Amino acid sequence: MLASFLGARVHMSGERYSFFSLLRETLRGHTGWKPVWRKAAPQKDYDIVIVGGGGHGLATAYYLARRYGLTKIAVVEKGWIGGGNVGRNTTIVRSNYLLPGNVPFYEQSMKLWEGLEQDINYNAMVSQRGVLNLFHNDAQRNAYIRRGNAMRLNGVDAELLNREAVRAKLPFLDFENARFPIQGGLLQRRGGTVRHDAVAWGYARAADRLGVDIIENCEVKGIRVHDGRVTGLETTRGFVGARKIGLACAGNSSRVAAMAGLRLPIESHVLQAFVSEGLKPFIDCVATFGAGHFYVSQSDKGGLVFGGDIDGYNSYAQRGNLPVVEDVLEGGMALMPRIGRVRLLRQWGGIMDMSMDGSPIIDRTSVGGLYLNAGWCYGGFKATPASGLCFAHLLARDEPHDVATAYRLDRFGKGAVIDEKGMGAQPNLH
Repeated sequence: MLASFLGARVHMSGERYSFFSLLRETLRGHTGWKPVWRKAAPQKDYDIVIVGGGGHGLATAYYLARRYGLTKIAVVEKGWIGGGNVGRNTTIVRSNYLLPGNVPFYEQSMKLWEGLEQDINYNAMVSQRGVLNLFHNDAQRNAYIRRGNAMRLNGVDAELLNREAVRAKLPFLDFENARFPIQGGLLQRRGGTVRHDAVAWGYARAADRLGVDIIENCEVKGIRVHDGRVTGLETTRGFVGARKIGLACAGNSSRVAAMAGLRLPIESHVLQAFVSEGLKPFIDCVATFGAGHFYVSQSDKGGLVFGGDIDGYNSYAQRGNLPVVEDVLEGGMALMPRIGRVRLLRQWGGIMDMSMDGSPIIDRTSVGGLYLNAGWCYGGFKATPASGLCFAHLLARDEPHDVATAYRLDRFGKGAVIDEKGMGAQPNLH
């Protein structure tokens, strides 16, 4: 234990971060820090190749190496690590779900978040500041009572706050709004925020220390299939052989799966997020508007991080449209009028896999050796650790993890959908 604390190498390559390593580098002008992960070149073949160097792909590679002892693994990313959806979200983590198919999975993810920084030896800025879902009428209150009871029956913390308790916590909200009066809220104190890009960097570093090859600027151009089984990937950096391939490429899942002849029950939509100028601390939790799709928290730099609904049209552009911007800002003004005095600093868009029931897919495909991790809709970031663990379990053992048994691909044909809130794509509207 002492050796580990002092920063020694324990069954791993690369230096362990510690107080003493920070002190040492401070004394020598921070000249001794090494790259966080290697710039690996693709090898001829691997046991497993993960397509997608985002949070889910990197977490999968890490748990494959850490928990299942597999090291001949590569992660291929078409751009740079952290350049996709994992760096384009609103940093919220929570496990306040209702339905049996989702509750155990997201609670497993919450537990992994709580120990993540110690596990990967990286500061991901996990902040369990609480997630407060506001309600504005009797019907919403009853729905949140039901949700809170379901959470507590499953061992998840939940607390129903009345109007005055919410006012004591967030006094600057518009409680007297004639259309959307705030009547209370459902609070999960263990929820909160995590720095999104630090999650990618931390998992990348941890996986690299365990021998995983992280290959950036390596776009997949084709999937080679022989006798109904994958043999490898055609990439911009040459052919990469693989016994198994795991797809964890977010909104591009449909395009990559089509290379193997698959058509997935998902649509790709843009989801925008926004950051304001830096402000003094005044929001000490994540707050969501119950009368519209608006959620807000405050980052460590002081900026308000907020977002809303997806763009209605299908797109791979990572760039949203102005009507959604207007809708999000209207929701913010209805909930918190003082936000109108704040300047918007920047915005971005991520490409969401919208499944037909709003819940994810972690399963084998009809092509031998090809596995799918997709359809995360709005909930991809909060699921990062559990998604990686469950996908790693599937890849290593060829059977679903106990908490992910409901996420099979065949549920759409069987009618066993997990419609948490109807937040998936709506084909009837297109």
